[in-house]
Amino acid sequence: MEAIGVLIACPMSSYLEQELDKRFNLFRMWNIPQKNDFFKENSGSIRAVVGNASAGADRELIDSLPALEIVSSFSVGLDKVDLGYCKEKGIRVTNTPDVLTEDVADLAIGLILATLRGICECDRYVRSGLWKKGNFKLTTKFSGKRVGIIGLGRIGAAIAKRAEAFNCSISYYSRSEKPESKYKYFPSVVELASNCDILIVACALTEETRHIINREVIDALGPKGYVINIGRGPHVDEPELVSALVEGRLAGAGLDVFEHEPHVPEELFGLDNVVLLPHVGSGTVETRNAMADLVVGNLEAHFSKKPLLTPVV
Repeated sequence: MEAIGVLIACPMSSYLEQELDKRFNLFRMWNIPQKNDFFKENSGSIRAVVGNASAGADRELIDSLPALEIVSSFSVGLDKVDLGYCKEKGIRVTNTPDVLTEDVADLAIGLILATLRGICECDRYVRSGLWKKGNFKLTTKFSGKRVGIIGLGRIGAAIAKRAEAFNCSISYYSRSEKPESKYKYFPSVVELASNCDILIVACALTEETRHIINREVIDALGPKGYVINIGRGPHVDEPELVSALVEGRLAGAGLDVFEHEPHVPEELFGLDNVVLLPHVGSGTVETRNAMADLVVGNLEAHFSKKPLLTPVV
């Protein structure tokens, strides 16, 4: 397969690059100074694109690669891939579900604890020497809280299971009620927000879920409520979230993702009731390597004319 051209859209994982280099003729998009000249010379040999949550395959890139057969994404979310156009063109698409579920769910619980218990602020308090001047302020407990989850898929269900261990009551919103679920279903996000203390975003990003957390939802959650986002940044209307936090209309937020990554609203930097992470939900060595193996496995299966491991299109 050494002659098969594979274009990787942006830096993702050194292990992934090494494994792709071993098997394919790998082109790194970020190392290409003159993209128009590059595509003129190499578009006929590039049969696969590897993308992720930051860069995938839009219509323009797809049209630049007439030999493209498959897009293998180093992520679960596929909002950076034009799925409809891929389907129209007969281009296969895969992602990396399951292998990152546990890490993302773990991080969601970590964000809840860090936000409600002020763990990051406590750390700064000790490091700055303030403890010598007096004890830290009281914080908010997690155990027993009402947890609402937007999206009860693999990750949402894994978060719910973990929250149950903290004696939390669980409710959810999704496109349709899940008859097999024991959790309470609400038919709208506003109703869910009105009936929980902690609102967790764990759904896929689509046009329907863009800004699913808006002013109405934030106001329904209220000044004692918390937003935790481990989904995608555009799930949240960021200016509305910022103003609610600044004005005290929301108790706090734990955010792993942002609307215009890596740019984060500077108003958040001075707020102690917000925990900010650099999109690291799946960011462990074990999980990122498993994701890389799945990306490579899908490419090998496709070019060996075997069934794809995790097909989407």
